[in-house]
Amino acid sequence: MSDSFLSKGQPVSNHYTAMVLHEGIQKAATLHKNATLLSYASKAVSNLISSNGTIIGWDPYHYSLDDIRAGNNFLYFWDTEGRKEKKYEIAAASLIDQLHRFPRNEAGGFWHRDPTYPNQMWLDGIYMAETFYATYTSYFDSDNTTAWNDIVLQFDLIEEHTRNTTSNLLKHGYDASKVAVWADPVTGECPHVWNRAVGWYFMALVEVLQVYPKDLPGYARLQGYLTTLADGVKKAQDTSGGWWLVMDEPYPGQKGNYIESSATAMFTYGYLKGIRTGLLEASYQDTAVKAYDLMLERFVKQEANNTLSWEGTVVVGSLSSNGSYEYYVSVPVQENDGKGAGPFIYAATEIEMLST
Repeated sequence: MSDSFLSKGQPVSNHYTAMVLHEGIQKAATLHKNATLLSYASKAVSNLISSNGTIIGWDPYHYSLDDIRAGNNFLYFWDTEGRKEKKYEIAAASLIDQLHRFPRNEAGGFWHRDPTYPNQMWLDGIYMAETFYATYTSYFDSDNTTAWNDIVLQFDLIEEHTRNTTSNLLKHGYDASKVAVWADPVTGECPHVWNRAVGWYFMALVEVLQVYPKDLPGYARLQGYLTTLADGVKKAQDTSGGWWLVMDEPYPGQKGNYIESSATAMFTYGYLKGIRTGLLEASYQDTAVKAYDLMLERFVKQEANNTLSWEGTVVVGSLSSNGSYEYYVSVPVQENDGKGAGPFIYAATEIEMLST
């Protein structure tokens, strides 16, 4: 899949979609000791930063959590290439500096984007910001308890305001000011459980727990959030092995709803890495393997030239809409979307490690 995406041509971009795909390529390259793929991923990321550490095309005063995601890629190559490239440190520090002055709601939660989504926290944003925030803190500021507490606070707020304790799933987001057209007047939460938002959040928990200090109280809370979510996601799995776009009852199986590929890949990866790193019980392996088999059957397409394409990924899901079921199922699906193909490659590397 990684080779196939290179053959299709990839734009140089710090957009989170490109960054997720490039991380997949980097994971595949590392596992298979493929110098060509690794060199491609390294150069693609390096080309986003000028020699003085400026992130090309990034506005430090445009506050969008989506833009923080590139920091994971910067830190990976800084670390694995000998921690010598100063421009990666400077670029990563600039993202942290922006987080320090980022707009927050009254409880301390990062706005998803300013000024578009004031006071709103989305599950998507937890993945975009907290995975980087935690990795950066572990590398450069590991004794900073204030930073670690701030990281876990973001999860705490999402859990408090979007978790359904019956299904163990989480709504897409909430508005702390409760004025968004979709916001519940009491809780501020949006109406529905969108599968990719839950997928981002599942991966965020697994990734942050890789670096979060085990001796801090926040670690146990994060681990609890993960194990509870893993239970809810397993119960929501369709008999086919995949997950419905809109996951909350009674919508699975309803007209317009469908098994969507990006979240299926994210859940598969989250389970497999969670098991491998001791965060989740091995009993979830059957859930993950069933989902992986479905992806091979339904979402991996072999082209006439023997390259692979990735199918079935919804283009977007946004709380800029009215948050209705009809909105989510009306968004088109597209081929070769990195938001699905990247996590599929993540999952594939885990499957291959499982089989060796």
